[in-house]
Amino acid sequence: MNILVCLKQVPDTQKVKIDPERNTLIRKGVPSITNPLDESALELALEVRSITGGKITVLTMGIPDSEEILRDGLSLGADGAYLLTHRDFAGADTLATSYTLSMAIKELGGFDLLLFGKQAIDGDTAQVGPEVAGHLGIPVVTFVTNVQKTAKDIIVVERMIENGKEIVEAEYPVLLTVVKAAQRLRIPTLEGMIKSFDIPVHRLGVQDIGADSSRCGLKGSPTRVKKIFSPKMNSKVKFIEGSIDEKAKKFISIVRGI
Repeated sequence: MNILVCLKQVPDTQKVKIDPERNTLIRKGVPSITNPLDESALELALEVRSITGGKITVLTMGIPDSEEILRDGLSLGADGAYLLTHRDFAGADTLATSYTLSMAIKELGGFDLLLFGKQAIDGDTAQVGPEVAGHLGIPVVTFVTNVQKTAKDIIVVERMIENGKEIVEAEYPVLLTVVKAAQRLRIPTLEGMIKSFDIPVHRLGVQDIGADSSRCGLKGSPTRVKKIFSPKMNSKVKFIEGSIDEKAKKFISIVRGI
């Protein structure tokens, strides 16, 4: 089984603040982490490989410092790593990002199973995975929680739906977006951490993946973020005292605006 896991480096959203004048995120001094749902995708990949054998490749697009999360993936057991980093990739929306990732995947080639986190915590769009599948012309199964069966030509997965779960069978190659792996992401061993530094992280630019630069980065992004702001919390809590009947009557009066 040849597995690809796409990771994204994101700011720790619990520590991000908003610049009130520029309406942008203040990232200075904010630590970067691997997107948590991408960690679940990697955990699922490791579980599948333990059953089927094969290899896992991790891929990300970002600044040179994004190599750090790829090293984390290698320390956990990934076999190879690729970093898409180029000034033409900067400022990409989901369409430009998915195009760039799909071109890299085509260039690397030969993947049976592609795994993405359902969404990134800094954007929450849940669009990139399905858009990559669209560019590649392969099936996509979203909201995957677990893999139930793997065979030579098919994979059977469990996916979350609003009122329960659904079992889906798909042929390879297929792209899955993962909600949460069955287990929490394992902790890297000392041996794995040491080994990770012996594996090269290959850096790829626009020409390396045969991409059209006009479809990458800000140039290839039809959407723009006009404003970012924190919602104002104006809700008030009112406690109703009295017996059950009195509370019910007072509640009805409040609802009716009496």
